Amino acid sequence: MLRKKILLVDDSATILMMEKMILTKGPYHTITASNGEEAVAKAESESPDLILMDVVMPKMDGFEAVRRIRQFATVASMPIIMVTTRGEEHNVETAYEAGCTDYVTKPIDGSELMAKLRNYLGQ
Repeated sequence: MLRKKILLVDDSATILMMEKMILTKGPYHTITASNGEEAVAKAESESPDLILMDVVMPKMDGFEAVRRIRQFATVASMPIIMVTTRGEEHNVETAYEAGCTDYVTKPIDGSELMAKLRNYLGQ
């Protein structure tokens, strides 16, 4: 089975480690970014199959990173799932307006996240 590439974006090393542990349950190859600017650069250079994006990060927040990523033709339709502690309605709306495909709140429910990944990646 072909391994899908997932870009994990979070400024917390602990969250990145937790996401990697959850993703070991599937056929996924992970790459990471620790802020929005790095996420935009890696989305363009790495062409991941899916992105898990935090909202609150240094240099550029997740909302702005998603807006910029959606401008690249090569990854414009790629699924982007916000993974954040910000579960308030206005943050969810802002995420979808920015171009997110889905929204997951922290603490991360591994089963929920894996179900979403299988749904979007067909695995």
